[in-house]
Amino acid sequence: MKTSYSHLPDYAKNDLQQIVSLILERVPHCEMIILYGSYARGTFVEYDERDEFGILTSFMSDYDLLVVTSNEDVREVGHLLDTVDDKYYKRPDNQVPIQFINDDIEKLNSDLSEGRYFYTSIQKQGIMLYDSGNYKLERPRKLNFQEITQQSQEYFDEKFEKAGYFLDHASFDYEKGRYNLASFDLHQACENYFYALRLVHTLKNSKQHNLSKLLGATHKYSPELQKIFPRKPKEEKRLFELLRLAYVEARYNSKFVVTKEEIEALFPKVERLRDITEEICKSQIETYRQMGQ
Repeated sequence: MKTSYSHLPDYAKNDLQQIVSLILERVPHCEMIILYGSYARGTFVEYDERDEFGILTSFMSDYDLLVVTSNEDVREVGHLLDTVDDKYYKRPDNQVPIQFINDDIEKLNSDLSEGRYFYTSIQKQGIMLYDSGNYKLERPRKLNFQEITQQSQEYFDEKFEKAGYFLDHASFDYEKGRYNLASFDLHQACENYFYALRLVHTLKNSKQHNLSKLLGATHKYSPELQKIFPRKPKEEKRLFELLRLAYVEARYNSKFVVTKEEIEALFPKVERLRDITEEICKSQIETYRQMGQ
């Protein structure tokens, strides 16, 4: 893992040094502090202000920090990190938000050894800001099929349930006549069904909201996926484009109009995606299970 953050601007270097000092002062048995996310990758946004469909919005990247401890209750560490947050913001010049996650070293090493995609991406891209030297981080090992079965089942259960939640909300918003919100709900349902497909087949994922790219990455798992969202005729292409745009437009663009009829046309497509996702994923998980016997 990298240890240098020389690519960061001076304010970020100073902020991170202060944050590390506060963590070490307040959190017992702190073993490692790892910077991950956009500041570690060098893709951070210092401040971006723009007009989103007549609404002035602003955005700045967070400091994403993984705090690793030993012999400490994770919930108690969370409370202690809240005090770090409070202390940090008492200085008026500290403006960049902090997002903490914390883990016990044994659990972290277990997740790394099993190749859990969130933690392996931190290991690849993160920057070690502090290391007690008491522990070493595990490297991902080759999983046996029993472990692959377990992970793929966990990922499927998580994403499929989340997608179902959004599908239920789409029905609720439809009944209330909130068609714009229903289109966003349907987008989120699709996103999570695509996530389920990718995770079950690869045990890896990346944050992606563009449904065109998600469909492109997963259609190889079944020819039926392309049939749900065909590119012809033009009306089919238009409906998919509306669904794709809903992630941003349905929330921020007051001029974005979705009709009752469009939601009624999209619902059976998303329900078909649900059914195919369930069928494909369960079949793949069963294949893993049989190979592990």
